[in-house]
Amino acid sequence: MEYHNPVLLKESVDGLNIKPDGVYVDVTFGGGGHSKEILSRLNDQGKLFAFDQDADALENALEDSRFTLIHENFRYIKRFLRFHGVKKVDGILADFGVSSHQFDVAERGFSTRFEADLDMRMNQSSVLSAFNVVNEYDEEQLKNVFYQYGELRAAPAMARLIVEYRETVEPIVTSEQLKTVLKKFLPPRHANKVLAQIYQAIRIEVNQEIEVLKEFLLQTPELLNEQGRLSFISYHSLEDRLVKRFIRNGMFEGEPERDIFGNFEVPLKKVNGLIVPSKAEIKENNRARSAKLRLAEKR
Repeated sequence: MEYHNPVLLKESVDGLNIKPDGVYVDVTFGGGGHSKEILSRLNDQGKLFAFDQDADALENALEDSRFTLIHENFRYIKRFLRFHGVKKVDGILADFGVSSHQFDVAERGFSTRFEADLDMRMNQSSVLSAFNVVNEYDEEQLKNVFYQYGELRAAPAMARLIVEYRETVEPIVTSEQLKTVLKKFLPPRHANKVLAQIYQAIRIEVNQEIEVLKEFLLQTPELLNEQGRLSFISYHSLEDRLVKRFIRNGMFEGEPERDIFGNFEVPLKKVNGLIVPSKAEIKENNRARSAKLRLAEKR
């Protein structure tokens, strides 16, 4: 089994406009597919730093003197690059999706296909798991998780049902229990889609994915050299909207301040338009179907 089949491999690395002697960062190392491609374009002077908080990914570390793998969440990118003596880089690549490995290992609890304990932690040493979210959040908190991160219209009713069940029957320990409790919201024709939204919502909450993404994005302009590039692959609209707005406005809400002529300055400019996988890539790797690649350059 492949650890992870990299999505939009050529397009995302092409988008970095790599300088052979440059310094680059792959903040979602996973199986190392994107990292290998970046290294293939660097000369002996080039350097690549990679981040991954999942201990399983450490087994894929590349034997290359130009490569350093940092076992940390990429929300701490600036801190750990500085620890390694790096203040500026020429490009940053991120593939924000869950890796194929995480989906395919049943006990990690990421996939709707398997019976497993509720977990969904990308970092196995984290305290908060899917079990905690489902069994310890109050009704209002659960409703907000399902509504904000799963964009589920039935969020209030789902939250109410979960709270009633765990209080009157038993704790919800496994994925099959959760499916059974929410069965009335899973009509056969749409069950997989709704389940995917439920799992996405819980996973985002467990791993603080939106907060992590915001913290990370805010650090990137300061890290980039002039004309340095960002290459970001998103898989759902929540992430993609944040990336798109940040590239355009340098912020997540509101509009940047304009001068008396109506002009405004932001640190980044977009490069090309939205890039999506080809039909051939989707046919070969179904998990690529929702991927969206956006590129930006430091002004």
